[in-house]
Amino acid sequence: MSSTLQERIAEVSRRIERACVKGGRDTRDVKIIAVTKYVSLETTSAVLASGLRDIGENRWQNAESKWEALGSQGIWHFIGHLQTNKVKDIIGKFQYIHSLDRLSLARELHRKAEVAGLDVNVLLQVNISGEETKFGLNPDGVPDFLQEISKFDRLKVIGLMTMAPHEEDPEFTRPVFRGLRELRDKLNGLGLTAEPMTELSMGMSNDFEVAIEEGATWVRLGTVLVGHEEES
Repeated sequence: MSSTLQERIAEVSRRIERACVKGGRDTRDVKIIAVTKYVSLETTSAVLASGLRDIGENRWQNAESKWEALGSQGIWHFIGHLQTNKVKDIIGKFQYIHSLDRLSLARELHRKAEVAGLDVNVLLQVNISGEETKFGLNPDGVPDFLQEISKFDRLKVIGLMTMAPHEEDPEFTRPVFRGLRELRDKLNGLGLTAEPMTELSMGMSNDFEVAIEEGATWVRLGTVLVGHEEES
């Protein structure tokens, strides 16, 4: 028999608590982003009604109807690859952009934010694993990138994001998550952002416990939390 949303939330919460104990973390420092990209408006509404507030979407085309109906009820995170020509659609709607990975996107986010009179919270997407199929900055290039975008004062760089390879044994993802944490700490030591970066967006349904042990502050949970409904 399939589990209910409330049962899945309770089980995920227990798993997060155990990971925090193992990693010496405070559960209050770990936040859940409910990834609703594969589920319906009705399920997204149920997620918000359950008390979860952070919603993750990776394409505006899929998010638009949900945001129009539910935008004021949640905190919206854009977690997918963001095309420059889609910035106009999401600016002012998504409080957090997790996937800043190139100068042209930084420039357009700043330009649109300036017109709107907004500041935008961004995380830099970093390709820690070095996979050619993944987007993200090369870790060695992040310091120079931060210096390049420092002139864009509408962008508030609050942390880093990465995607680990899908592994049958999540333990194999640990070096990726540890690498992101160590990179953030190194960058904070260099003082390249207006304020120290605090956020690490890492860990998904398959490996979020390892990510938490290594310092994740946001875990992006889809299937394990909200299920998977292919929309027509």
